Amino acid sequence: MPSFLSRMGIHFFFIAMISFVAVLAMNPQVLAQHPIVYGAELQSFKIVWISIMLESLPFLLLGVFVSSLMQAFVPDAWITKSIPGNTLLAVLFAIALGIVFPVCECAMIPVVRRFIQKGMPAYIGIVFILAGPIVNPVVYAATRVAFPTRPEMVSARMGLALVIAVVIGLLFKALVRKNMLRHTAATQLAAGDGHVHQRQGGRISTFLGHASVETFDTGKYLLFGAALTALVQTFVPHGSLTGLAQNEAGSSLLMMGFAYVLSLCSTSDAFVASSFVTTFSGGALLSFLVFGPMLDFKSTLMLLAVFRTKYVLLLALLVAVFVFIGSLVIGQVYLW
Repeated sequence: MPSFLSRMGIHFFFIAMISFVAVLAMNPQVLAQHPIVYGAELQSFKIVWISIMLESLPFLLLGVFVSSLMQAFVPDAWITKSIPGNTLLAVLFAIALGIVFPVCECAMIPVVRRFIQKGMPAYIGIVFILAGPIVNPVVYAATRVAFPTRPEMVSARMGLALVIAVVIGLLFKALVRKNMLRHTAATQLAAGDGHVHQRQGGRISTFLGHASVETFDTGKYLLFGAALTALVQTFVPHGSLTGLAQNEAGSSLLMMGFAYVLSLCSTSDAFVASSFVTTFSGGALLSFLVFGPMLDFKSTLMLLAVFRTKYVLLLALLVAVFVFIGSLVIGQVYLW
């Protein structure tokens, strides 16, 4: 009961905040007469926060809608039986699966757990986890809208994500010989927490239940991430950020850490990244756009609940190293 009440409290808070954003968007002067929010900095914070929210929400909701359709109407058995026996074809199948099955990164992990339990090789599941949240039409469209004058950011994000996912997947095939999954009762709860996978009540109720829960689960991270980004943009001196951005390696590490803490949905993180386009280099922004969907705070907790700790640590190390190196290289040769 307490956990149910806490979830309900989070849901009501999310609804209230979305309503607040909607009111401000329709009537920006509604708080102008209040001295508490009348300061120039707070007005700037409000504008940045609302603009990120309004740009991001349609893509977040679209991603939730598509993933819920797939969750309710595509049988798991159909996917596991379609896996090719050839390693290269299997990796390409995992990438194609990510394109047509665009669930958010937090929903991806319990989905992969079910696939592995039903016979999917673990390395294919790793490719799916890493590539799926990035190389899908919803994230492609969101990134294109967020960077209208820099289409190279879209191709760089998709390309780097594909290369990293394939390389890490092949490394896991070569290095991992044992079962990666944890076999505890808690796994079922932790991996499925916040996501509806039951078929009871029909596919329509499954679709509606999954969509509503996933909207709140991903939406609260968007609210937090947009607010924190607006705070940084408004109250952190621009000279401090510019000083950090002068060091390419340091700025990439900073943006990777920022992506890890914010834990944004991949359908909305591009709008947060675009707000730093005049401060950080293309390589640093690319590290944010690729690292966050592959590994963030909330997905780390879910990975630890589903997979054995040593494999999660190996995955985190490989993702961090390849994203860091890849973003530096692409930033120098492609994203001037």
